[in-house]
Amino acid sequence: MPLRSVCVFCGSRPGRNPAHAEAARQTGEMLARNGWRLVFGAGDVGLMGEVARAATGAGAATLGVIPVHLLGRERTERDGSTMVVTEDMHERKKVMFMNSDAVVVLPGGAGSLDEFFEVLTWAQIGLHGKPILLLDVEGYWQPLVALVDHVIAEGFADDALRGHFRVVADVAGLEEGLTRVLR
Repeated sequence: MPLRSVCVFCGSRPGRNPAHAEAARQTGEMLARNGWRLVFGAGDVGLMGEVARAATGAGAATLGVIPVHLLGRERTERDGSTMVVTEDMHERKKVMFMNSDAVVVLPGGAGSLDEFFEVLTWAQIGLHGKPILLLDVEGYWQPLVALVDHVIAEGFADDALRGHFRVVADVAGLEEGLTRVLR
């Protein structure tokens, strides 16, 4: 069976809630335990760095993708990592997505929202059928889920939009969801 890869979109900041960093570390360890490659934004900062350090520390293969303009701002050296440098953020998202079998979104800010909505839109218009999972650590994504439900209720999307992603409450649920689609 070919190596399965999981794209993880998440914050380049740690956030205020320590549970988010813990979930990021658990996610990295879980990917390694299952033999899945981590595809991530290549930086060593915030939740992104937590996932990557935990994954590589537990023996996971990684593919880091970073736009050239962030090379000086984010440390990217990591043993055993493969790294791709892109021209811009849009190309970064595309390369990350194209090199993955599933997408996971951990807590994050505007960039994580952009990444989520781009892959969700691609699914909505039929460009892919890859699973998208939101890791809803301590209810972090509930306002986003409410917004998507509001968009549907207001007639700007049909009910099928909600079927393009799955919300999981913890890393155990994330592992179960990924195992179901990657095995």
